[in-house]
Amino acid sequence: MKSKEEHIQYWLTQAEDDWEVVNTLFEGKKYLQSLFFAHLVIEKICKALWIKHNDTNVPPKTHNLNLLLSQTPLTLSDEQNEFLLNLNRFQLEGRYPEHITKMKQICNYDFTNEIIAKTKEIKLWLQEKLQ
Repeated sequence: MKSKEEHIQYWLTQAEDDWEVVNTLFEGKKYLQSLFFAHLVIEKICKALWIKHNDTNVPPKTHNLNLLLSQTPLTLSDEQNEFLLNLNRFQLEGRYPEHITKMKQICNYDFTNEIIAKTKEIKLWLQEKLQ
C-alpha cells in the first residue's frame, strides 16, 4: 500500500511529465493542445495538494481546479481564482469538436504564451504550498 507521500509524488511526477508536453506542443504551434496539457499540469498538482490536506489518498474524479482547491486550506487571491476558472475552459472546451474550432481561433501564439506564463507562476506557487 502506498503512503500519502508516495501518492503525492505520483501526481507531481505526472505533472512534471505533462509540463514537458506543454512546452513541446507550444513549440510545435499546437497551441490549444498545449493549453489542454497546461490544465492537466495544474490539475495534477491540485490533486497532490488535495491528498496532502485530506484523509484519503484518492482525490475526487473531477477536472475542476477550483473545486479541488476548495477542499484544501489554501486561500487563492481573486486573480488566482479567476485564472483557474479560465484555465478550466481548456480541459473542457479542448475536448469537444463543437468548441475546438472556436478555441483554435483564440489560441494564437501571444494568447497561449501569456496563459503558459501565468500557468508557470501558479504552478510554482502551488508547488511551494506542498513543501
